[in-house]
Amino acid sequence: MTPAAAPSAPMPGASPFRCALDARASLGECPVWSVAEQVLYWVDINAPALNRFDPATGRNVAMPMPEAIGCFALRRQGGFVVALRGGIWLARPDGTLLRRVAAVPYDPAHHRFNDGRCDPQGRFWAGYMNERRDAASAGLLRLDPDFRLTPVLGGMTISNGLAWSPDGRTMYHTDTPTLAVNAYDFDAASGTPSNRRVFARFSDETDRPDGAAVDSEGCYWTALYRGGAVVRLSPAGDVLARLPVPAMCPTMCAFGGPDLRTLYVTSARQMRADDELARLPQSGGIFALDVAVPGRPEPAFAG
Repeated sequence: MTPAAAPSAPMPGASPFRCALDARASLGECPVWSVAEQVLYWVDINAPALNRFDPATGRNVAMPMPEAIGCFALRRQGGFVVALRGGIWLARPDGTLLRRVAAVPYDPAHHRFNDGRCDPQGRFWAGYMNERRDAASAGLLRLDPDFRLTPVLGGMTISNGLAWSPDGRTMYHTDTPTLAVNAYDFDAASGTPSNRRVFARFSDETDRPDGAAVDSEGCYWTALYRGGAVVRLSPAGDVLARLPVPAMCPTMCAFGGPDLRTLYVTSARQMRADDELARLPQSGGIFALDVAVPGRPEPAFAG
């Protein structure tokens, strides 16, 4: 496990990423590529909205939500499962909410959903965060296809970085303020992680591991919120690459494109200084980079 180098503020033109969508999102998150539609879905947690971005036309359609949307997943039968501040809902393909399928186990006055996705078996996992950041009162939940909601991990502040290895035997997760990404043995049949160990640890306070994706070689890509970069880690946790992003707060990675060789990265512009936004005006945008190693199709919710 090799610690990442100290961050340097990316300057315009210094990043290999191109801006695919100058969204100016307050808190862009949870990019999910639809192989069937060849579009990228993503959320602006604070707008709040679920978005549909078509890279072929450059058109983005926002589907407003009634409250903060932390994460979502595509459903096998169409539409979405969405994690809103006050509960987990099913939604139609146009974003219209159908019905709430699970209540939240936290106080929504100062907690909300954050990072999440489906495991290879089609179960929806949603982590939540303590917005006050004054207690380890957040956790990670699993929603089974029968809509049973089960707490899986707890004792954290900001649940993030959820992903699985290509063989489905390893689960990755982070509590962002700890600056460490953990790996777990994953029992696919029961949906249970065990044997937690540190997969990668960052040393600089601005290298805050956020959302992640795993490519077909089993390498873990994570966005470093406030670090202005994404890193690619080997299955052993070694840093293989560190790539600057034209925003100080990249939030999550996803693979897309016809061959899944486009790495998309969402970002945020909330609470950033005016001089930083003047220097990095595309903060809050969606960035793209062509990569040699493809990703894998994102699993959909089986419920």
